[in-house]
Amino acid sequence: MSFDYDLFVIGGGSGGVRAARVAAAEGAKVAIAEDSRMGGTCVIRGCVPKKLMVFASSYRESLKEAEDYGWEVTAGDFSWPPFKKRLHKELDRLEEIYRSMLNNSNVEIFDARAKLADPHTVELSTGQRVTAKHILIATGGHPVKPGMDNAELGMVSDDIFEMKELPKRILIVGGGYIACEFACVLHNMGVEVEMFIRKSGILRGFDEEAAGLVSEMMQQKGVKIRFGTTIVDMKLAKDVSFEGRGGTATDAAMGAPASDPVANPDIAGGSKGGTDGPIWVKASNGEEREFDQVLFATGRAPNTNDLGLENTDVKLGRKGEIEVDEYSQTAQPSIYAIGDVTDRVALTPVAIREGMAFVETVFKGNPTPVDHELIPSAVFTQPEMGTVGMTEEEAMEQEPVDVYCTSFRPMQQAFLDRPDRVLMKLIVSQANDTVLGCHIVAPGAGEMIQMAGIAVKMGATKAQFDQVCAVHPTMSEELVTMKTPMRSA
Repeated sequence: MSFDYDLFVIGGGSGGVRAARVAAAEGAKVAIAEDSRMGGTCVIRGCVPKKLMVFASSYRESLKEAEDYGWEVTAGDFSWPPFKKRLHKELDRLEEIYRSMLNNSNVEIFDARAKLADPHTVELSTGQRVTAKHILIATGGHPVKPGMDNAELGMVSDDIFEMKELPKRILIVGGGYIACEFACVLHNMGVEVEMFIRKSGILRGFDEEAAGLVSEMMQQKGVKIRFGTTIVDMKLAKDVSFEGRGGTATDAAMGAPASDPVANPDIAGGSKGGTDGPIWVKASNGEEREFDQVLFATGRAPNTNDLGLENTDVKLGRKGEIEVDEYSQTAQPSIYAIGDVTDRVALTPVAIREGMAFVETVFKGNPTPVDHELIPSAVFTQPEMGTVGMTEEEAMEQEPVDVYCTSFRPMQQAFLDRPDRVLMKLIVSQANDTVLGCHIVAPGAGEMIQMAGIAVKMGATKAQFDQVCAVHPTMSEELVTMKTPMRSA
């Protein structure tokens, strides 16, 4: 049977684009469909714009430090509109680069929504139908809101980049990395930030000691965190009687503009959240408050709705994710899936590596399973957290370990007599001295953990760490100078 294409990719994010380009380089006839913006979550509404916001927000502390170090500094308030204009100009530039790379790779682009008509046929929203020997689903995921009345009044992370103005007061619901990152960013941009977290700590699943230091630093810098708390009711403040608003009604900042909706929320994960007026919120502890905006950072879900999967043998998991084997193949042999839509490890570099492994397997005749072990990652809070390998809690459940850990004031802040602290931590197997995990909380932790991740991935031992000469004076030298375990578990 002849097909229109050797490969049809549904989804123009980082994983799908990389797979399409590399397959085309192998001589395959390839097409890709994306009905939102090319670049996907990472480039358009995730990692890239978020990191640019992190950079922008960091100057508040930098300017204050510069003044304390002797510089004459005059700084006003942060202005969102000019930053937003430049941000979207950059996103436009990056999207054009993605399109150019696809065109230069001879990948045909369909700016349309695609769904499956059968295991080899893709139906486009234009009405066109095409066939492909192999189909790769790389539609990513989207942020979700809790199932409660009036949840549409709140924003999700996609909406942050579309705000017309910064709110004066914002409530962030959730304690994961997205919630914590935006809490730090918005606080440093001058927004009064409060967080409601159901659990007793932030960053569940990360090393508890490292997450605890991030939490301590966030609160020390002015982010208000309420643990064991969530929303039980929310309404537009104008719809609540004055008597029902509690004692904080007069403190509310009024008139924050609504965020613009993100186009095509079904695929992009966009939201029509946000509001023109303040939002009245009732917390689970009974308190009633008002905020200009509420940001729900309460999880993400795979984009599997309306993909026509019912016309195939593709199976979905409990969370709606596409089930795949170690080669990213679904229960339908002609259909593969990579990235967040499979809910394996929701990180952009992982999706790219899954796409590369797919091409190795299908187009290069070199069956390559996806490697999800010892993946370094970073949380861009302020200070940052970098992590690779096992947490202390995970490791101690597996085997006896030694924990090497130090927390101290870094030179740059100690000179100014500031209370900022950093943390360097290694989890080491007692049986064979292998470093099972490395956790860093410090400015630039994301940069540090990339290098540390190489050693951990190679199976380096603590003795080998110790053989490396320290770079002095740096924060990271502590990784090779800790001689005595702080504790064993």
